[in-house]
Amino acid sequence: MTIYEDTNSKPLLDLLDRIHSGDMVLPDFQRDFVWEPSATQALIVSIANNYPAGSILRVRDRQRAFSSREFEGAPPPAAEHTFLVLDGQQRLTSLYQAFYGVGDHRYYLDIRALIDGADFEDAIDYLRRTKGAVAKREAIGLQAELLLMPLSTLHKGSTGFSKWASKVARTRQGAERDQLEDQLQELEAQWINRIDQYVFPVVTLSADTEPAALCTIFETLNRTGVKLSVFELLTARFWSQDLKLRELWEQARSDHPLIAHFDVDPYYVLMAIALAGGKTPSCKRGDVLNLTAGTVIQWWQPVIEALALSLTILHDDCWVLEARWLPFNTMLSPMAAALAVAGASKGVAIGAQREQIKRWFWCSAFSQAYEKSPNTQSGRDVSELIPWLSDSAAPPPENVRSFHFNPELLRDVTPRQRSLYRATICLILASGDRPLDFHSRAVLNEKLLASSGIDDHHIFPAKYLDDRDIDSRLRDCVLNRCLIDRETNQRISCSAPSEYMAELREEPGFPMETVLASHLIPHGAESGLWVDDFERFLEQRLELVAAAISRVGGQVRPPDG
Repeated sequence: MTIYEDTNSKPLLDLLDRIHSGDMVLPDFQRDFVWEPSATQALIVSIANNYPAGSILRVRDRQRAFSSREFEGAPPPAAEHTFLVLDGQQRLTSLYQAFYGVGDHRYYLDIRALIDGADFEDAIDYLRRTKGAVAKREAIGLQAELLLMPLSTLHKGSTGFSKWASKVARTRQGAERDQLEDQLQELEAQWINRIDQYVFPVVTLSADTEPAALCTIFETLNRTGVKLSVFELLTARFWSQDLKLRELWEQARSDHPLIAHFDVDPYYVLMAIALAGGKTPSCKRGDVLNLTAGTVIQWWQPVIEALALSLTILHDDCWVLEARWLPFNTMLSPMAAALAVAGASKGVAIGAQREQIKRWFWCSAFSQAYEKSPNTQSGRDVSELIPWLSDSAAPPPENVRSFHFNPELLRDVTPRQRSLYRATICLILASGDRPLDFHSRAVLNEKLLASSGIDDHHIFPAKYLDDRDIDSRLRDCVLNRCLIDRETNQRISCSAPSEYMAELREEPGFPMETVLASHLIPHGAESGLWVDDFERFLEQRLELVAAAISRVGGQVRPPDG
């Protein structure tokens, strides 16, 4: 049995009218409208030239298997709407907004330019929608004076153009009016009628098409663009089972500000549910796609609460203040899954669990356990984290009990080694009482770190080291970096450390020794910082950072053999 109902050409303006009436809508799993106005402009030019602009795929929505929503800027779906659009959202949305005068931009046709022989491409323009600018152009007097026609006039095709042309012509007198009427009629025949008569090939799928087939079709269509996410696929699948994943996710972001602050991908929540609810912990894409509505309902809230707790531990205790400082995003799933299961089964005091999670985080980050095969690592860790969190006497996970790290590696860790670099910076921030800015002496808290006013600073300035032929890897390594206020960074510029430190030492507030200690920077008379000895400085800071890693993880030398 074919799933095709028909394949026919449909007038563009009829399609837009269906959108406006709420008869043709979008499934809720469709992404938001993202086209730039220049892309809309180019599409309108293609239509005016009667060039092909692709096809539209829709399904007759008799089953109501999916939640629906309107095209951006259009009225809400009609209660008895007919069609869901699977392919063509971006094109139809852009055309609807242009021809109905909604959205962030208004589109105009320079009639005078067309009369003077310009190409349609040069005569179509857009203006960002602001109250003042758009209001002025809405006045028919100004439109008549400039011969500037809002493209929204054309959602009624030639009829709309004729009415506009008549109003404009009445602002002229005598021969001038007659000439303008003739010119407008010529433009109508040359350009406007093309838009009025433009058709899209439209493929309509049968109302009997299975929801699973529609999801597969949609994902296949999106493989050449932005792939449909697992979360979106499951949102579509579970809607008919009265499980509104998107609503649950928005509620979770509202209830737990850190989830929104870190902009967590909801896929990590589904991974955590697969880890928590599966008989064999695994969170590969197939495992997540095979989740049942019952499993999601059972574990959603425990996992969300555990995720919020995980982010709190990372944020408050590990100084991972933003998503960009998280060594591996995939670590969130086993953390949330293990805490959800252990908390639900044993009710262990969170104080003990908190310390265990911190140790697992640091060991996993510095051992690079999630660098390769993170899904496999997640399954392995969850199977060991759950009994450990439920009973502190149980053996810790393998990457905790066998942790080792060679601190000499830090000499080669630059921002390009993102995970280790991030882990080291966060550990430095977390190791002192509170990291302080060199100049302002302000605490480098979340607000400051999230602002554009914080720079990743070379302690020995890059230019200073370049002038002395220091290898760029050593120059940029994490041992020579810290976070400071941008104003401070600009003030330091390329000065020798002994020079800028002498100046900064006189600033009021916390003693400079306290400031340096808050960044694990060696200070005192023997510090290489005070005598511009870069190699001594690296050795001294390496020792301080290695000690910090040892405190949070354990062994900091490679294993024997």
